[in-house]
Amino acid sequence: MRIIGENIHILSPKVKEAIANRDRKFFQESAVRQVEAGAWALDLNVGPQKKLGHEILPWLVDAVQEVVDVPLSLDTTNLTAIEAACEIVKHQPFINSTSAEPERLERVPLVAAKYNSRLIALTMRSEGIPVSADARVNIALEELLPRAEEVGMPITDMYIDPLVLTVSGCQQYVPECIEAVRILQVAGDPPPGVVVGLSNVSNAVPNEMRPLINRVYCVMLMGAGLNTCIADPLDGDLREFIRVVEERDESTSFNRLLLNLHDAVAAADELQADQVDFSDPQQVDVWKTVQILLNKVIYADSYLRV
Repeated sequence: MRIIGENIHILSPKVKEAIANRDRKFFQESAVRQVEAGAWALDLNVGPQKKLGHEILPWLVDAVQEVVDVPLSLDTTNLTAIEAACEIVKHQPFINSTSAEPERLERVPLVAAKYNSRLIALTMRSEGIPVSADARVNIALEELLPRAEEVGMPITDMYIDPLVLTVSGCQQYVPECIEAVRILQVAGDPPPGVVVGLSNVSNAVPNEMRPLINRVYCVMLMGAGLNTCIADPLDGDLREFIRVVEERDESTSFNRLLLNLHDAVAAADELQADQVDFSDPQQVDVWKTVQILLNKVIYADSYLRV
């Protein structure tokens, strides 16, 4: 699993303050921590930045590239800022993102093609995000991928994001995203890349519960074939869940549970109760988490205590 580090994000008050103060050291330390923890790339989310984006994003790219040598994801809706950053970026970047909204789909792929960038493309139209996996895949097949071909982008530089939404409030979307990831693995020869914002699944969930939901969902998405996500590389337990799956480490009963979960999703099946040791609280928590992520049990903040 390639992790694109998510920790430089404008929604963080500390990040917002550091941007306002042009605190180069803050961003450099964050970048180094994420890369040392195993991030393959870094997402730089500066928000819309309508007035100063053309100054802020290149400044941030320059600061980060001074201390780490990884690809960068340029995360803003300000295309002028993205173009300015693309002029100085060292590695092939990601542009994050376009959607199937007409104006975005017209303009953003042209910029990606101009700068030989990868492009993250969201499976949503002006009217919003469809619930079903098939509808999301159809947006990719009928609108996003044809546009990439039209502007001369290699299909492998287009990364489809089938849009992880929160289990708190959008629970019916959560298993559909898994199925969309599965279908996109065979959406062409070669198929496009696929990427998701992993932590979105636990938005609006109490902070102490978020990491487990993210980790379990990651294993399920890996079962569907996902190999790239925007996530927190500083979550050591998330990295351990990924390691267990990638190395097929069966050394503990808990590891075997994670592998059974991964393999069940890979087989388009579900984890079975008889594969869980219900005397182990850790395994019980994973089982309960799987049930909410599959929309089998209605999510509540108290779901682990029920």
